[in-house]
Amino acid sequence: MTETQGFRLPDNAKTPLKPGEVYRPLIPTESTLPEITLRSVVTGLAMTVLFSLVAAYLALKVGQGIEAAIPISILAIGMGKFYSRKSSILENVIIQSIGANSSHVVAGAVFTIPALYMLGIPPSWYVTALTAFLGGSYGILFFTPLRHYFMAEQHGLLPWPEATATTEILVSSEGTSGQALVLVISTLLGGFYEFCGQTLHAFRDLIDFKSVPIPFLHDAQGKLMTIGGFLETQFMTLRISNLAAVTGVGYIIGLKYAAIICAGSFVSYFVLIPLVHAFAPYVTQIVPPGTRLLSAMSIDDVFTSYVRMIGIGGIAGAGIIGIIAAFPSMMRSIAFGMKGLGHHGEEGGGVPRIMRSLTMKEVGIGLVLLSALALGFFWLVLGTSLPQALVGLAIVLVIAFLFAPVAARAIALVGTNPVSGMTLMTLIITAIVFLSIGLTGPKGMTVALIVGGVVCTALAASGALSSDLKIGYWIGATPRNQLLWKFVGTAAAALSCALAMWLLSKNHFGSADFPAPQASAMKEIIQGIMGKNPEQGIRWILFGLGVIFALILRMVGIPALAFALGMYLPIQLNVPVMIGGFVAYLVGRKREGEDPKATKAGHDKGILIASGLIAGGGLVGILDAVLASWPSSVLVVDWERGICPVSSTGYPVFESIKKQLFLLRGKNLETLGEWISIGAMILLCFFLYTYARTGRKNHVDPIVEETRGEDI
Repeated sequence: MTETQGFRLPDNAKTPLKPGEVYRPLIPTESTLPEITLRSVVTGLAMTVLFSLVAAYLALKVGQGIEAAIPISILAIGMGKFYSRKSSILENVIIQSIGANSSHVVAGAVFTIPALYMLGIPPSWYVTALTAFLGGSYGILFFTPLRHYFMAEQHGLLPWPEATATTEILVSSEGTSGQALVLVISTLLGGFYEFCGQTLHAFRDLIDFKSVPIPFLHDAQGKLMTIGGFLETQFMTLRISNLAAVTGVGYIIGLKYAAIICAGSFVSYFVLIPLVHAFAPYVTQIVPPGTRLLSAMSIDDVFTSYVRMIGIGGIAGAGIIGIIAAFPSMMRSIAFGMKGLGHHGEEGGGVPRIMRSLTMKEVGIGLVLLSALALGFFWLVLGTSLPQALVGLAIVLVIAFLFAPVAARAIALVGTNPVSGMTLMTLIITAIVFLSIGLTGPKGMTVALIVGGVVCTALAASGALSSDLKIGYWIGATPRNQLLWKFVGTAAAALSCALAMWLLSKNHFGSADFPAPQASAMKEIIQGIMGKNPEQGIRWILFGLGVIFALILRMVGIPALAFALGMYLPIQLNVPVMIGGFVAYLVGRKREGEDPKATKAGHDKGILIASGLIAGGGLVGILDAVLASWPSSVLVVDWERGICPVSSTGYPVFESIKKQLFLLRGKNLETLGEWISIGAMILLCFFLYTYARTGRKNHVDPIVEETRGEDI
């Protein structure tokens, strides 16, 4: 049979094996299908670079990661149909395995590295790249000895939700070219939408409703009040970032989770900020960390100086509570991993292809070489003493070794890696240990955050690798090939992440444009433990209120991390998330008499479309950062004097366009601009809804259906 006819996993792929029963993967060991080819390696690395840039943009913008495995798998299969020889399923596994590095390497780095920028000690690009590469490589090496135990010894005992979804895409290859087309069209649209709004300013990228009137409500002069104007009289604001990528995020995470995030913003902007303002007339002194009297502060000033700190405390509190709640499970996972070390199975070149992995000798050599690189990095590059560098290395080795099975088992059970809580705990331990050996101040904070970044990336890599290897185990890929090329993909992702962070850092991490919520929490904690800040008293009070808030939310059964993210992030980023979630609700709502398969097919097509919007928007966000560093003389438009040449403006091209070419002057143009922006947002949501609804016409779900085709 040909691959286009569709495959089906063996019947015992997801059930425990009976005594004497052996699992035989989809592609048998004697198969000669191409696996490591120039096509699979180059495509995988290209996917790594692209999705690393997108993942960095999205994580720093809205604090949400992107799962790249599914879109990469769809694109790999779709692209493979355009070659004279269609790509084999093993080549597609390698493309997905290499490309998936983009998600976890970036996720690890953005949790800690941006905190250094916020502290005023920005790292060099190679420091960011080395941190990400070291962490990703440690994650690979520490999980490799557990591979056989997780894959074979525990066969059928763990659900592996992420691996299951990706495997079904790779296996059910019939019709996937159509899915790839949907993804490409959505990516192009998302990129075009973001380019028109953010880069060209053809419409406003921030809707504040100051031109939208409220019927029958007049001000003191008898004019109709607008929504934005009325809220301002109550010291409130409602804004929407007109971004395709953020709307796509909302669709993917769903209405429930999106509504919780938005509820956090509503508490900040409609409760806490007005409450602070209500006391402003009675406060006659400046309250740090604010720099002006409360009565002279704007809504954004109050949010930035006080309310946002409560959200940071909530994020940290959610991580701490999560670690405490998961502690028994973590201990079981560590014991699970220790047991697995004695079951590493057959290795090397004298065994069947589908059982071939890295040998324990190779893992040991790799750990020695990697640790030597890490020691030199901490000692020579970061400028610590040799004993301090050794302490940092010991922390990385111990915590990464102990928590690697925790991350892997969490991915296997629920598809979610508790990496934020484990990183937070690592950072606190590291800071306390460094204080005890006299490593403090900016250098101490730098090394502590770098150590936390290495550990965070290692744990993210361990969890992601376990899912990738399970995909390969079910299908029949060669584990050794997956592991070796994981290192190459990790290096590409680390360099791409460093590039993205360097470009985006010009927008000031921690600002409304790039809030970087997890890194902000890490920054406050490390500064509170190791820094000296006269304003730290009130900041710790606000931080503590956030922790208490997280505890209360946990008690009433509301996801504390989602709510705290909403409290920290600017409202303009959270409202479009809820809008995207509402569109997902409309698409996924079952109509009376409708086949459930049709409903799910429509929702899943929406996931593809939303993923494309995220990818396109993220790439244009990076493009904006590139354009912002490209100075040149340009022809610009002044709406009063017409087109005129500007020689050596001193602005980059991007800033010249933003500040002059589409500068709207006058109330009428401002009103028109806002209505055009609202119309653009409505059209975007209409496209997402209607295009996703077309998936209902096909009652066979191409993403999860595994009964199509014939057995091999």
